Amino acid sequence: MSSLLLLILAHLLGDFVMQPEKWVKDKADRKGRSVYLYLHILIHTALLFFLLNFDLNYWPVFAIIAGTHYLIDLMKVSLSGKWNHKLLFFVDQVLHFIVLFAVAHYYFSINFSTAFLFQDTTILFIVELICVTRVSSVIMMFLLDSWKFEDAGADDSLKNAGKYIGMLERLFVFGFIVLNQWSAIGWLMAAKSVFRFNDLSRAKDRKLTEYFLIGTLVSFGLAIAFALLYQYFLKEISSPIN
Repeated sequence: MSSLLLLILAHLLGDFVMQPEKWVKDKADRKGRSVYLYLHILIHTALLFFLLNFDLNYWPVFAIIAGTHYLIDLMKVSLSGKWNHKLLFFVDQVLHFIVLFAVAHYYFSINFSTAFLFQDTTILFIVELICVTRVSSVIMMFLLDSWKFEDAGADDSLKNAGKYIGMLERLFVFGFIVLNQWSAIGWLMAAKSVFRFNDLSRAKDRKLTEYFLIGTLVSFGLAIAFALLYQYFLKEISSPIN
């Protein structure tokens, strides 16, 4: 497993630490003619060479990873401007990691099992994450629909920011409860109130204040409820009787 971690470390250093923004822009503009594309591949190869103790017995590893990295990056820059850049980024990284895992399996005899994905605890965790994020958002939409109104400052807000903030806060609450850190929930609620205080004070709108309080309490309440359900079902799954 240490060999796989070294391959991942080399990839992360090469792609995220030792690749300036200037290089990324130049590759996107000049495609395969960018000198930085080849310099980027050279750095990746050097990192692999260094992290694998300059062992030339691993030359197939260097060649495969460097070669596939070049082809994947060339595909990415060629499609830049034609595909959504976010989608391209994730496809690019997934392909790189597939290569790393394949090399680790073949050359370092590291076996990977997907059995854990089908364990009850894993399925329960995924179900709870969906409930805390998307399901809770739908529930809140129905519960608060009768009080829906236009916020005067809505035009200055980022698109769907409120929805994603709600998902993140519920994930935090869920995590705090699973870790038995109930006091942290109070700090999170206080922090949210402080950041929202200026908006509420400036608006001087009682309805907006009430809407904010109801939304916050419902959001936190749903997160707490799903977290407690998670702990209950996790205990049932882990029970020797099962």
